Amino acid sequence: MPLNALLDPTQCFFDVNLLPKPAYLVGGAVRDALLGRKRDYLDLDFVLPDRAIETAKAIANHYQAGFVILDQKRAIARVVFPQGTLDFAQMEGATIEQDLQRRDFRINAIAYNPHTKEIIDPLHGCQDLGQQLLRMVSAPNLQADPLRLLRAYRQSAQLGFRIDPATQAAIVSLAPQLALVAAERVQMELGYLLLHPQGTEQLQQVINQGLVATWLPETMMNRGKFLPEITKSLHLLQEKWLELEEVYARPMDQSSGYTWLSLAKLATLVSPQAETAQHQLTKLKYSREVLRGITTILRAADQWRVQALRQNQLSVRSQYFLFQLLGKYFPAWLLFILSQGVELSALVTLITAYLNPHSSIAHPRPLIDGKALMANLGIPPGKLVGHLLQEITIAQAEGGVSTPREAVELAKEIILSDNSKK
Repeated sequence: MPLNALLDPTQCFFDVNLLPKPAYLVGGAVRDALLGRKRDYLDLDFVLPDRAIETAKAIANHYQAGFVILDQKRAIARVVFPQGTLDFAQMEGATIEQDLQRRDFRINAIAYNPHTKEIIDPLHGCQDLGQQLLRMVSAPNLQADPLRLLRAYRQSAQLGFRIDPATQAAIVSLAPQLALVAAERVQMELGYLLLHPQGTEQLQQVINQGLVATWLPETMMNRGKFLPEITKSLHLLQEKWLELEEVYARPMDQSSGYTWLSLAKLATLVSPQAETAQHQLTKLKYSREVLRGITTILRAADQWRVQALRQNQLSVRSQYFLFQLLGKYFPAWLLFILSQGVELSALVTLITAYLNPHSSIAHPRPLIDGKALMANLGIPPGKLVGHLLQEITIAQAEGGVSTPREAVELAKEIILSDNSKK
């Protein structure tokens, strides 16, 4: 999208004439417009010489839009529309050129004056856009906010740009500074790389440069070698079972933003010990859902390894308990366990059961509930009821029972057997 079209009155959701003079559009919106990248939801960042908060408030009042002060001290405020947001910030320095000198990368240090239609590009960011190059403004600018070290790789993945060698060297030199960044911010950047279709290669570079070693020390040992295996495993599974395409296209949940693919990738970056992994991810402020998913995957992987050593083919009972442990996380576990070198042939039975909605192993439907069982046997509520229901479900999966009457008879036999052992 050309820059003049970005703020065209027929397309833009606010009147540019409400902006004071001068006003400058900066950041990602300028960069993406120059690249011809279209956004469905616009985030427009404006820099003003003064009265940034007052301008934002006036525009919000004019349109009855949302308004929030993001940083009172630095004079940054946001106006929220259904179609996008407008962020207004006080200019840093006496001129727009001085403000742009404080930015992270040259491709983000380009400004546009909507009143004069002028592009201000003192650092030749447009040239870098043409060369598809991500180049720092300066090393001190990266050091001023060390999270920019990770952002370099995220933007490289998003834009398909290569990182300039001098910038790469500065990132390596400044890597220890990332330990000073708030964990939530690091987690967010990791999330971008885990979720982005082209993020794996950049994430491996992040790992190889030691940028996340403070939080995920295992990455210094495995060097992210399992990440490409996760992607290969996904392609292999989708080639063999078309139904899995739909499974892996669905998000893990509605809140975390993670997919089964990104969850499996994350599982390869943490300690293989579930408790240690939980501690690492807690420090990074991951959600409970992600914590539960990762620890479940790791515990199920341990259970698989133990059972696989004991038996060439998992028994129905072992399969049942594995599915009970995994629950909804089976798709992510499947990718993870394949990335660890397990042969696909060893997993065919489990995959077949998972994809069969009528499977009594993966998706058991009880023949009888607890109340009916207690009524038939004359027993009180307690652990025994749960134990009996579980054994009935396993017997159903094994083909030993198929009706409620048979389930009750089996329960009686189990009680007699247990009593005889006392």
